[in-house]
Amino acid sequence: MNPPKDEILFVGTADAEHIEMYLKAIWHIKERGNDVKISTIAKMLNVRQPSVVQMLKKLNGQDLVSYNKAGVKLTEEGKAIGANMMRNSRLLEVLMENTLKVEIDEELVCGVEHHMKKQFTDALCKMLNHPRKCPHDRDIPMGECCKSD
Repeated sequence: MNPPKDEILFVGTADAEHIEMYLKAIWHIKERGNDVKISTIAKMLNVRQPSVVQMLKKLNGQDLVSYNKAGVKLTEEGKAIGANMMRNSRLLEVLMENTLKVEIDEELVCGVEHHMKKQFTDALCKMLNHPRKCPHDRDIPMGECCKSD
C-alpha cells in the first residue's frame, strides 16, 4: 500500500488577484456602456479614489490599461484578462444556479475565479454545454472550447 501523498497548499498572490479585480471592474463598466471613471471604479471595488489612481498607474506601467487625461481603456492584454475573469465568474454562477441548484454566492465566486486555470474553465464550460448567458442574463465571453465544439 502506497503512503498518502502530502497535501500541497497553494498560496496565491494577493497582488495578482488585486490586479485581476481592477481589470474585471473596468471590463464590467465598459460592458455596461459606461465611461470608465476613477469614481466608478472606486465605488464598484469599495476603495478610495487615490487607491484607484495608484493602481491605474501601476496597470498602465504593466501595459494592461491605457490611463491618461483622456481616460481609462483596457489594452488588448487587459481586455483578455478582464474577459477571462468575467468568463470564470459567470460560468461559476451557471454551475451554482443551474447544476448545483444552490444560491449564487458572489463571495465564493470571487474567491474561486482567480484560481481557475484555462483547462478547468474549458472543462467546466463543456460540462455546462457552453452557456452563452449567465443567470443575470449577461453574456459569457466565449473561450476556445466554444469555437471548437
